[in-house]
Amino acid sequence: MTLSSDSLQTLPRARAGFVLILTGVMLMMAGASAPSLFYPVLQQEMGFAPATISLIFSIYAAGLLVTLLTAGSVSDHVGRRPVISVGFLALALAAYLFWHAGNVPQLLVARALQGIATGLLMPSLSAAAVDLEPRDRPGAAAVWNAVLPLCGLAGGAMFAGILMTVTATPRLDVFASLIACYLVLALAVWLLPETSPRNGGVWNALIPRVGLPKAARAPFWRSAPAVFAGWAIGGLYLSLGTGIVSVVFGIHDFIAEASVILVLAGAGAIGVYLSRNLHQRKVLLRGSASLSIGILLSVAGMQAGSLVVYVLGLGLGGIGFGTCFYGTIRTLIPLAAPHERGELFAALFCLSYTAFGVPTVLAGLVVPVAGLLDTATGYGVIVGLAAALAWVWRRFATVD
Repeated sequence: MTLSSDSLQTLPRARAGFVLILTGVMLMMAGASAPSLFYPVLQQEMGFAPATISLIFSIYAAGLLVTLLTAGSVSDHVGRRPVISVGFLALALAAYLFWHAGNVPQLLVARALQGIATGLLMPSLSAAAVDLEPRDRPGAAAVWNAVLPLCGLAGGAMFAGILMTVTATPRLDVFASLIACYLVLALAVWLLPETSPRNGGVWNALIPRVGLPKAARAPFWRSAPAVFAGWAIGGLYLSLGTGIVSVVFGIHDFIAEASVILVLAGAGAIGVYLSRNLHQRKVLLRGSASLSIGILLSVAGMQAGSLVVYVLGLGLGGIGFGTCFYGTIRTLIPLAAPHERGELFAALFCLSYTAFGVPTVLAGLVVPVAGLLDTATGYGVIVGLAAALAWVWRRFATVD
Protein backbone atom coordinates (compact mmCIF):
# COMPACT_ATOMS: atom_id res chain seq x y z
CA MET A 1 0.00 0.00 0.00
CA THR A 2 1.28 3.46 -0.93
CA LEU A 3 0.27 6.29 1.37
CA SER A 4 -0.43 9.89 0.46
CA SER A 5 2.20 12.57 1.02
CA ASP A 6 0.18 14.15 3.87
CA SER A 7 -0.18 10.80 5.63
CA LEU A 8 3.48 10.04 5.22
CA GLN A 9 4.51 13.28 6.83
CA THR A 10 2.49 12.62 10.00
CA LEU A 11 2.93 8.90 10.62
CA PRO A 12 5.40 8.08 13.44
CA ARG A 13 6.61 5.17 11.29
CA ALA A 14 7.41 7.61 8.49
CA ARG A 15 9.33 9.89 10.83
CA ALA A 16 11.41 6.93 11.99
CA GLY A 17 11.80 6.01 8.32
CA PHE A 18 13.20 9.47 7.55
CA VAL A 19 15.95 8.85 10.12
CA LEU A 20 16.57 5.32 8.80
CA ILE A 21 16.88 6.50 5.20
CA LEU A 22 19.32 9.24 6.17
CA THR A 23 21.36 6.72 8.15
CA GLY A 24 21.48 4.62 5.00
CA VAL A 25 22.79 7.57 3.00
CA MET A 26 25.63 8.09 5.47
CA LEU A 27 26.60 4.41 5.67
CA MET A 28 26.50 4.06 1.87
CA MET A 29 29.04 6.88 1.53
CA ALA A 30 31.15 5.53 4.40
CA GLY A 31 31.55 2.38 2.34
CA ALA A 32 32.64 4.47 -0.63
CA SER A 33 35.51 6.17 1.22
CA ALA A 34 36.72 3.36 3.51
CA PRO A 35 38.55 1.41 0.74
CA SER A 36 40.65 4.47 -0.15
CA LEU A 37 42.81 4.01 2.95
CA PHE A 38 43.64 0.43 1.95
CA TYR A 39 44.93 1.17 -1.56
CA PRO A 40 48.56 1.96 -0.62
CA VAL A 41 48.71 -1.15 1.59
CA LEU A 42 47.16 -3.35 -1.10
CA GLN A 43 49.58 -1.89 -3.64
CA GLN A 44 52.49 -3.08 -1.52
CA GLU A 45 50.93 -6.50 -0.88
CA MET A 46 49.90 -7.19 -4.49
CA GLY A 47 52.66 -5.28 -6.25
CA PHE A 48 50.49 -3.38 -8.72
CA ALA A 49 51.47 -0.10 -10.42
CA PRO A 50 50.23 3.29 -9.13
CA ALA A 51 48.06 3.66 -12.25
CA THR A 52 46.09 0.61 -11.08
CA ILE A 53 44.68 2.66 -8.20
CA SER A 54 43.11 4.95 -10.78
CA LEU A 55 41.71 1.90 -12.57
CA ILE A 56 40.19 0.58 -9.34
CA PHE A 57 38.70 4.01 -8.69
CA SER A 58 37.44 4.43 -12.26
CA ILE A 59 35.64 1.09 -12.42
CA TYR A 60 33.67 2.10 -9.34
CA ALA A 61 32.68 5.39 -10.99
CA ALA A 62 31.90 3.63 -14.28
CA GLY A 63 29.62 1.07 -12.62
CA LEU A 64 27.85 3.84 -10.74
CA LEU A 65 27.32 6.00 -13.84
CA VAL A 66 26.06 3.13 -16.01
CA THR A 67 23.58 2.20 -13.28
CA LEU A 68 22.40 5.80 -12.90
CA LEU A 69 21.87 6.03 -16.66
CA THR A 70 19.92 2.78 -16.89
CA ALA A 71 18.27 2.24 -13.50
CA GLY A 72 18.53 5.59 -11.77
CA SER A 73 14.80 6.28 -11.96
CA VAL A 74 13.61 2.70 -11.44
CA SER A 75 12.36 3.41 -7.90
CA ASP A 76 9.85 5.85 -9.43
CA HIS A 77 8.27 2.83 -11.14
CA VAL A 78 8.63 -0.19 -8.83
CA GLY A 79 8.76 1.54 -5.44
CA ARG A 80 11.55 2.75 -3.18
CA ARG A 81 11.72 -0.23 -0.81
CA PRO A 82 12.68 -3.02 -3.25
CA VAL A 83 15.36 -0.90 -4.93
CA ILE A 84 16.87 0.20 -1.61
CA SER A 85 16.83 -3.36 -0.25
CA VAL A 86 18.54 -4.80 -3.34
CA GLY A 87 21.06 -1.98 -3.28
CA PHE A 88 22.13 -2.65 0.29
CA LEU A 89 22.35 -6.40 -0.32
CA ALA A 90 24.64 -5.68 -3.27
CA LEU A 91 26.74 -3.33 -1.12
CA ALA A 92 27.12 -6.08 1.49
CA LEU A 93 28.33 -8.49 -1.19
CA ALA A 94 30.75 -5.89 -2.56
CA ALA A 95 32.21 -5.29 0.91
CA TYR A 96 32.64 -9.06 1.36
CA LEU A 97 34.47 -9.34 -1.97
CA PHE A 98 36.76 -6.41 -1.14
CA TRP A 99 37.52 -7.92 2.26
CA HIS A 100 38.60 -11.23 0.68
CA ALA A 101 40.19 -9.85 -2.51
CA GLY A 102 43.64 -11.32 -3.12
CA ASN A 103 44.48 -9.85 -6.51
CA VAL A 104 43.65 -6.93 -8.80
CA PRO A 105 40.83 -8.61 -10.79
CA GLN A 106 39.04 -9.42 -7.54
CA LEU A 107 39.42 -5.82 -6.36
CA LEU A 108 37.99 -4.63 -9.68
CA VAL A 109 34.96 -6.92 -9.35
CA ALA A 110 34.34 -5.72 -5.79
CA ARG A 111 34.56 -2.04 -6.73
CA ALA A 112 32.44 -2.47 -9.87
CA LEU A 113 29.69 -4.14 -7.83
CA GLN A 114 29.94 -1.37 -5.22
CA GLY A 115 29.51 1.22 -7.98
CA ILE A 116 26.43 -0.56 -9.32
CA ALA A 117 24.90 -0.81 -5.84
CA THR A 118 25.60 2.84 -5.10
CA GLY A 119 24.07 3.83 -8.43
CA LEU A 120 20.86 2.09 -7.37
CA LEU A 121 20.87 3.57 -3.89
CA MET A 122 21.80 7.21 -4.42
CA PRO A 123 18.67 8.40 -6.25
CA SER A 124 16.28 6.07 -4.44
CA LEU A 125 17.53 7.02 -0.96
CA SER A 126 17.57 10.73 -1.79
CA ALA A 127 14.04 10.56 -3.21
CA ALA A 128 12.79 8.56 -0.22
CA ALA A 129 14.22 11.19 2.14
CA VAL A 130 12.22 13.89 0.32
CA ASP A 131 9.11 11.68 0.36
CA LEU A 132 9.38 11.14 4.13
CA GLU A 133 10.41 14.67 5.10
CA PRO A 134 8.38 15.72 8.20
CA ARG A 135 5.90 18.49 7.46
CA ASP A 136 7.06 20.50 10.48
CA ARG A 137 10.66 20.49 9.19
CA PRO A 138 10.45 21.84 5.64
CA GLY A 139 13.79 21.77 3.84
CA ALA A 140 15.22 19.11 6.16
CA ALA A 141 15.62 16.61 3.32
CA ALA A 142 17.65 19.07 1.24
CA VAL A 143 19.95 19.83 4.19
CA TRP A 144 20.54 16.22 5.18
CA ASN A 145 20.81 14.96 1.58
CA ALA A 146 23.80 17.30 1.28
CA VAL A 147 25.28 16.97 4.79
CA LEU A 148 25.17 13.22 5.34
CA PRO A 149 27.01 12.07 2.19
CA LEU A 150 29.87 14.30 3.32
CA CYS A 151 29.66 12.98 6.89
CA GLY A 152 29.68 9.45 5.50
CA LEU A 153 32.77 10.11 3.38
CA ALA A 154 34.57 11.61 6.37
CA GLY A 155 33.40 8.97 8.83
CA GLY A 156 34.23 6.02 6.57
CA ALA A 157 37.76 7.26 5.94
CA MET A 158 38.42 8.05 9.60
CA PHE A 159 36.91 4.75 10.77
CA ALA A 160 39.21 2.85 8.41
CA GLY A 161 42.23 4.98 9.36
CA ILE A 162 41.73 4.41 13.09
CA LEU A 163 41.24 0.66 12.73
CA MET A 164 44.29 0.38 10.47
CA THR A 165 46.27 1.98 13.30
CA VAL A 166 44.92 0.11 16.32
CA THR A 167 43.91 -3.38 15.12
CA ALA A 168 45.79 -6.28 13.60
CA THR A 169 42.97 -7.19 11.21
CA PRO A 170 41.66 -3.88 9.82
CA ARG A 171 40.14 -5.31 6.63
CA LEU A 172 38.11 -7.78 8.67
CA ASP A 173 37.04 -5.15 11.19
CA VAL A 174 36.12 -2.46 8.65
CA PHE A 175 34.31 -4.56 6.08
CA ALA A 176 32.59 -6.97 8.46
CA SER A 177 31.16 -3.93 10.26
CA LEU A 178 29.90 -2.47 6.99
CA ILE A 179 28.40 -5.81 5.91
CA ALA A 180 26.44 -6.07 9.17
CA CYS A 181 25.09 -2.53 8.77
CA TYR A 182 24.08 -3.08 5.14
CA LEU A 183 22.25 -6.33 5.91
CA VAL A 184 20.29 -4.66 8.71
CA LEU A 185 19.34 -1.78 6.40
CA ALA A 186 18.29 -4.17 3.61
CA LEU A 187 15.80 -5.78 5.98
CA ALA A 188 14.74 -2.69 7.95
CA VAL A 189 13.61 -0.79 4.85
CA TRP A 190 10.67 -3.21 4.51
CA LEU A 191 9.28 -1.87 7.80
CA LEU A 192 8.81 1.56 6.22
CA PRO A 193 5.73 2.78 4.35
CA GLU A 194 6.14 2.67 0.56
CA THR A 195 6.41 6.21 -0.78
CA SER A 196 6.38 5.65 -4.55
CA PRO A 197 3.47 3.97 -6.36
CA ARG A 198 4.07 1.30 -8.96
CA ASN A 199 3.12 3.25 -12.04
CA GLY A 200 4.51 1.07 -14.84
CA GLY A 201 6.93 2.04 -17.57
CA VAL A 202 9.88 0.38 -15.86
CA TRP A 203 11.26 -1.16 -19.07
CA ASN A 204 11.29 2.22 -20.79
CA ALA A 205 13.03 3.66 -17.74
CA LEU A 206 15.91 1.18 -18.24
CA ILE A 207 16.81 2.67 -21.63
CA PRO A 208 20.07 4.60 -21.02
CA ARG A 209 19.31 8.30 -20.74
CA VAL A 210 19.50 11.30 -18.45
CA GLY A 211 16.05 12.68 -17.81
CA LEU A 212 14.99 15.82 -16.00
CA PRO A 213 11.55 17.13 -15.12
CA LYS A 214 10.79 19.99 -17.50
CA ALA A 215 10.56 22.61 -14.75
CA ALA A 216 13.99 21.64 -13.38
CA ARG A 217 16.00 21.72 -16.61
CA ALA A 218 17.06 25.38 -16.72
CA PRO A 219 17.91 25.64 -12.99
CA PHE A 220 19.83 22.35 -13.24
CA TRP A 221 22.12 23.62 -16.00
CA ARG A 222 22.63 26.98 -14.28
CA SER A 223 23.91 25.11 -11.23
CA ALA A 224 25.86 22.46 -13.16
CA PRO A 225 29.28 24.25 -13.36
CA ALA A 226 29.47 24.71 -9.58
CA VAL A 227 28.38 21.12 -8.91
CA PHE A 228 30.92 19.81 -11.43
CA ALA A 229 33.80 21.78 -9.90
CA GLY A 230 32.88 20.70 -6.37
CA TRP A 231 32.70 17.00 -7.13
CA ALA A 232 35.85 17.16 -9.27
CA ILE A 233 37.87 18.41 -6.33
CA GLY A 234 36.20 15.83 -4.09
CA GLY A 235 37.39 13.12 -6.48
CA LEU A 236 40.95 14.46 -6.43
CA TYR A 237 41.30 14.34 -2.66
CA LEU A 238 39.46 11.06 -2.24
CA SER A 239 41.72 9.27 -4.75
CA LEU A 240 45.04 11.12 -4.41
CA GLY A 241 44.71 12.92 -1.06
CA THR A 242 46.35 10.18 0.99
CA GLY A 243 49.30 10.18 -1.42
CA ILE A 244 49.64 13.96 -1.15
CA VAL A 245 49.97 13.71 2.65
CA SER A 246 52.66 11.04 2.48
CA VAL A 247 54.59 12.11 -0.63
CA VAL A 248 54.34 15.92 -0.55
CA PHE A 249 54.38 16.46 3.22
CA GLY A 250 56.25 13.32 4.28
CA ILE A 251 53.63 12.24 6.82
CA HIS A 252 53.17 8.47 6.98
CA ASP A 253 50.23 7.85 9.26
CA PHE A 254 46.85 6.30 8.45
CA ILE A 255 44.89 8.70 10.63
CA ALA A 256 46.65 11.73 9.14
CA GLU A 257 45.87 10.42 5.65
CA ALA A 258 42.22 9.92 6.59
CA SER A 259 42.14 13.45 7.97
CA VAL A 260 42.37 14.82 4.42
CA ILE A 261 38.92 13.44 3.70
CA LEU A 262 37.71 14.40 7.19
CA VAL A 263 38.68 18.06 6.74
CA LEU A 264 37.22 18.29 3.24
CA ALA A 265 33.94 16.54 4.00
CA GLY A 266 33.59 17.79 7.57
CA ALA A 267 34.00 21.42 6.52
CA GLY A 268 31.48 20.83 3.75
CA ALA A 269 28.93 19.42 6.18
CA ILE A 270 29.38 22.36 8.56
CA GLY A 271 29.08 24.81 5.66
CA VAL A 272 25.81 23.24 4.54
CA TYR A 273 24.32 23.37 8.01
CA LEU A 274 25.28 27.02 8.50
CA SER A 275 23.83 27.92 5.08
CA ARG A 276 20.45 26.31 5.62
CA ASN A 277 18.62 29.61 6.16
CA LEU A 278 20.19 31.50 3.24
CA HIS A 279 18.57 31.91 -0.16
CA GLN A 280 19.88 29.29 -2.58
CA ARG A 281 21.36 31.93 -4.89
CA LYS A 282 23.53 33.22 -2.02
CA VAL A 283 24.44 29.66 -1.09
CA LEU A 284 25.66 28.92 -4.62
CA LEU A 285 27.53 32.20 -5.00
CA ARG A 286 29.32 31.87 -1.68
CA GLY A 287 29.94 28.19 -2.29
CA SER A 288 31.58 28.62 -5.70
CA ALA A 289 33.72 31.51 -4.38
CA SER A 290 34.84 29.46 -1.37
CA LEU A 291 35.53 26.49 -3.63
CA SER A 292 37.74 28.50 -5.98
CA ILE A 293 39.69 30.26 -3.22
CA GLY A 294 40.08 27.08 -1.18
CA ILE A 295 41.37 24.96 -4.05
CA LEU A 296 43.93 27.56 -5.12
CA LEU A 297 45.02 28.00 -1.50
CA SER A 298 45.54 24.27 -1.10
CA VAL A 299 47.66 24.28 -4.27
CA ALA A 300 49.74 27.11 -2.82
CA GLY A 301 50.19 25.06 0.36
CA MET A 302 51.41 22.05 -1.62
CA GLN A 303 53.87 24.14 -3.60
CA ALA A 304 55.19 25.90 -0.48
CA GLY A 305 55.31 22.71 1.56
CA SER A 306 53.05 24.36 4.15
CA LEU A 307 50.67 21.89 5.75
CA VAL A 308 48.79 24.69 7.55
CA VAL A 309 48.02 26.53 4.30
CA TYR A 310 47.12 23.25 2.60
CA VAL A 311 44.65 22.27 5.34
CA LEU A 312 43.13 25.76 5.42
CA GLY A 313 42.58 25.58 1.66
CA LEU A 314 41.17 22.10 2.04
CA GLY A 315 38.64 23.35 4.58
CA LEU A 316 37.53 26.29 2.43
CA GLY A 317 37.30 24.01 -0.60
CA GLY A 318 35.20 21.57 1.42
CA ILE A 319 32.79 24.34 2.42
CA GLY A 320 32.43 25.23 -1.27
CA PHE A 321 31.97 21.60 -2.26
CA GLY A 322 29.19 21.03 0.25
CA THR A 323 27.33 24.30 -0.20
CA CYS A 324 27.36 24.18 -4.00
CA PHE A 325 25.75 20.75 -3.87
CA TYR A 326 23.29 21.78 -1.18
CA GLY A 327 22.23 24.94 -3.01
CA THR A 328 21.55 22.89 -6.11
CA ILE A 329 19.48 20.28 -4.26
CA ARG A 330 17.45 23.00 -2.57
CA THR A 331 16.79 24.67 -5.90
CA LEU A 332 15.69 21.49 -7.66
CA ILE A 333 13.61 19.57 -5.10
CA PRO A 334 10.50 21.80 -5.34
CA LEU A 335 10.55 21.48 -9.15
CA ALA A 336 9.97 17.71 -9.28
CA ALA A 337 6.71 15.89 -8.64
CA PRO A 338 6.90 12.85 -6.30
CA HIS A 339 6.98 10.40 -9.24
CA GLU A 340 9.88 12.38 -10.82
CA ARG A 341 12.21 12.53 -7.80
CA GLY A 342 14.20 9.39 -8.57
CA GLU A 343 14.78 10.63 -12.11
CA LEU A 344 15.84 14.07 -10.85
CA PHE A 345 18.38 12.71 -8.37
CA ALA A 346 19.68 10.22 -10.95
CA ALA A 347 20.46 13.13 -13.30
CA LEU A 348 22.10 15.13 -10.51
CA PHE A 349 24.29 12.22 -9.44
CA CYS A 350 25.20 11.45 -13.08
CA LEU A 351 26.63 14.95 -13.32
CA SER A 352 28.30 14.67 -9.91
CA TYR A 353 29.98 11.34 -10.54
CA THR A 354 31.09 12.26 -14.03
CA ALA A 355 32.95 15.13 -12.36
CA PHE A 356 34.05 12.85 -9.52
CA GLY A 357 35.42 10.10 -11.76
CA VAL A 358 36.57 11.26 -15.18
CA PRO A 359 39.07 14.01 -14.20
CA THR A 360 40.43 11.80 -11.42
CA VAL A 361 41.08 8.92 -13.80
CA LEU A 362 42.89 11.29 -16.17
CA ALA A 363 44.95 12.62 -13.26
CA GLY A 364 45.85 9.06 -12.29
CA LEU A 365 47.18 8.43 -15.79
CA VAL A 366 49.29 11.60 -15.64
CA VAL A 367 50.83 10.90 -12.21
CA PRO A 368 53.42 8.33 -13.44
CA VAL A 369 54.62 10.83 -16.06
CA ALA A 370 54.45 14.20 -14.27
CA GLY A 371 54.62 13.14 -10.62
CA LEU A 372 52.05 13.52 -7.88
CA LEU A 373 52.82 17.13 -6.91
CA ASP A 374 52.71 18.54 -10.44
CA THR A 375 49.60 16.52 -11.30
CA ALA A 376 47.73 17.65 -8.18
CA THR A 377 48.84 21.24 -8.80
CA GLY A 378 47.65 21.26 -12.40
CA TYR A 379 44.39 19.56 -11.48
CA GLY A 380 43.79 22.02 -8.64
CA VAL A 381 44.49 25.11 -10.75
CA ILE A 382 42.13 23.94 -13.52
CA VAL A 383 39.30 23.13 -11.11
CA GLY A 384 39.89 26.32 -9.10
CA LEU A 385 39.56 28.41 -12.26
CA ALA A 386 36.48 26.40 -13.27
CA ALA A 387 34.92 27.21 -9.88
CA ALA A 388 35.66 30.90 -10.44
CA LEU A 389 33.91 30.70 -13.81
CA ALA A 390 30.98 28.97 -12.10
CA TRP A 391 30.74 31.97 -9.76
CA VAL A 392 30.70 34.35 -12.74
CA TRP A 393 28.11 32.19 -14.52
CA ARG A 394 25.81 32.23 -11.49
CA ARG A 395 26.47 35.86 -10.55
CA PHE A 396 25.29 37.16 -13.91
CA ALA A 397 22.49 34.67 -14.49
CA THR A 398 19.33 36.64 -15.25
CA VAL A 399 16.97 34.09 -13.68
CA ASP A 400 17.14 32.16 -10.40
